[in-house]
Amino acid sequence: MLLYIHGFNSSNQSDKALKTEMYIKQYYPDLVFFQPQVPTSIHEAMALLTKITEQALANGQPLRFIGSSLGGYFASFLAEKYGGKAVLVNPAVKPYDLFEEFLGPQYNPYIDEHYQVLPEDRIAVAQYDTNVINHPDRFLVLLQTGDEVLDYRQAVHKYHCCELHLEPNGDHSFVGYEQQLDKICRFLQLP
Repeated sequence: MLLYIHGFNSSNQSDKALKTEMYIKQYYPDLVFFQPQVPTSIHEAMALLTKITEQALANGQPLRFIGSSLGGYFASFLAEKYGGKAVLVNPAVKPYDLFEEFLGPQYNPYIDEHYQVLPEDRIAVAQYDTNVINHPDRFLVLLQTGDEVLDYRQAVHKYHCCELHLEPNGDHSFVGYEQQLDKICRFLQLP
C-alpha cells in the first residue's frame, strides 16, 4: 500500500499528487494506492489516515507513505507508529508553531472550501508530533533550501539521521518533483 498525503490547504488534485498518481499508474499499476482528500479538521484527517493505514496492516500490506508539507508531518507520525517507509517532501516539522498566523477563516481553492482554523487545532496537531525519530531507516527526506513556507533547516535538524536529499533553491512545491519519483519508488521498495 502507498498512501500519498497532501499538505495544508492543498488537495489530492495538486500538481505533486497528480504526478505521483500518474507515475504509479504507469509503473506500478497493481499497487494499492490511496490519495485521499485530507479533511481540514486535524482529528478527522488523522482518523482517515489511520483508518487507511490500519486496514492495510490488517490486509497484510507493507506500509508506504509519501507526505508533502503537513502531509509529511502526518506521514512521520504514521511511519513511526505503524512501521513502513516514508518519503517526506519539504515536511512541516513544527506546524503547531505556525498555526497562529492561520487562525480564522481560510479558503482552499483546490476544493472550493471555506473553513476556520481554530486555536484548538494547534493543540490537536501537536498531538501527532514525533519529537525524536526512532527509526531513521524508514525515512527519505527531500528538501529544497528555497522553500518560502517552511524553514528547511528545521527538517535538516530533525531528520539529520535519516536519508536526506537537499537541493539548493527551489520552493515549497519542490521544483522538479517528478524527477525524484524513481528515487522515491526505489526507496519505498515498491514491488
